[in-house]
Amino acid sequence: MYDLSDFKKGLRVMVEGSPYQVLDFQHVKPGKGNQFTRTKMRNLLTGQQLERTFKSGERFEVPDVMNKEMSFLYKDDTGYNFMDKESFEQITVMENEIGDAKNYLTENLEVVILFYNERPVSCDVPKAVNLKVTQTDPGMRGDTVTGATKPATLETGLVVKVPLHINEGDILRVDSSTGEYVSRVTT
Repeated sequence: MYDLSDFKKGLRVMVEGSPYQVLDFQHVKPGKGNQFTRTKMRNLLTGQQLERTFKSGERFEVPDVMNKEMSFLYKDDTGYNFMDKESFEQITVMENEIGDAKNYLTENLEVVILFYNERPVSCDVPKAVNLKVTQTDPGMRGDTVTGATKPATLETGLVVKVPLHINEGDILRVDSSTGEYVSRVTT
């Protein structure tokens, strides 16, 4: 059982018989009355978001989830295909179950697939992912205002703001939790 004080981003709990993942939370201690916690959660089965306030002292069951390390193989009409690194068994995960992870999936990327009752429900990608720039405008000479950025389209279709010195073909490190440019990778 989890207590409300155990809440953190990414924690998985059971709420009203369904598994949820905590996306954001805020502990509130009003001057008068009991403290409470505002949470934003995502249902692992439907992907629906829920904003809820819980009173101090509430307890939550741990959902029956299992993590499996897998490699991303390819995307086709049926969904995203992954292979278990140990048994070489292949599974297909639908796009709505992948969520924002689809913006970071490249061939042979090691990911963690979350299973609930032996059904894949979500995909966790590494904190930072290296992606190749497929399209960006050239930086103009003399356009050197501090912090100037331009949009760049990456190989997965994700568009990020990058510094002016980034060119097509560069490989960038992108933070998968925020979707922001971190650095250029030297090869």
